[in-house]
Amino acid sequence: MNRIPSAGLSKVPEVTLVFWIIKILATTLGETGGDAVSMTMNLGYAVSSVIFIGIFVVAVAAQIAARSFHPFLYWAVIVATTTAGTTMADFADRSLGVGYAGGASVLFVLLMASLAVWRWSAGSVSVDVITSPKVEMFYWGTILFSQTLGTALGDWMADTTGLGYEGGALVFGAGLLLIAWAYFYTNVSRTLLFWAAFILTRPLGATVGDLLDKPLADGGLAFSRLYASAILAAVIIACILFLPQKAGKHPEAREQSI
Repeated sequence: MNRIPSAGLSKVPEVTLVFWIIKILATTLGETGGDAVSMTMNLGYAVSSVIFIGIFVVAVAAQIAARSFHPFLYWAVIVATTTAGTTMADFADRSLGVGYAGGASVLFVLLMASLAVWRWSAGSVSVDVITSPKVEMFYWGTILFSQTLGTALGDWMADTTGLGYEGGALVFGAGLLLIAWAYFYTNVSRTLLFWAAFILTRPLGATVGDLLDKPLADGGLAFSRLYASAILAAVIIACILFLPQKAGKHPEAREQSI
């Protein structure tokens, strides 16, 4: 029997405005942090990917083993997925020569397959029903695919389409506003809207991160990657410390509280 931890509380946070603020900050940090290790420290995409995948494995193992929601642990795993996603996407797109469009297409198929298998196995892909280690593994695997896809999408939008980093950020920001409108004014599935927003926040962070750290000649602001990453990390820590955030509730717990 699946056991619901902490009297019906989830180990993932309640989806609020604070959640989305920290998510966007974390995805931006993933871009600048991934670039800092692979480019500034000159370790390359392959070595950086191995490092970040290792960090992700350790962090996600700790998250799954935890008995309750721990904000710092949860967001550490998110940052690990987005830094790993940055270097893995760059390795496939640039080192292997797959290209942005090809990489994004492959990752989109993998993401959809992950969601499909998750739904087939558990009956739902809603974050409200993460009640077992197996479902949590589907959750984090899907997130890793979405973060990697977002990097490829952000690079494709900024470079291939010619919109640049500012234009790419505006496009993805507009997409998120459209999802927010659908959330408040339509009956579209909340689960569908959640995953759509989760996926789009990553390329938004990718384009904003590139805007911060890329050279002026390439359309960026030429901030130090390490400096930008440190500032973003400090802001994320401040948000976790000072902005209200609590674990979400499972459907069973909500029914009992009515």
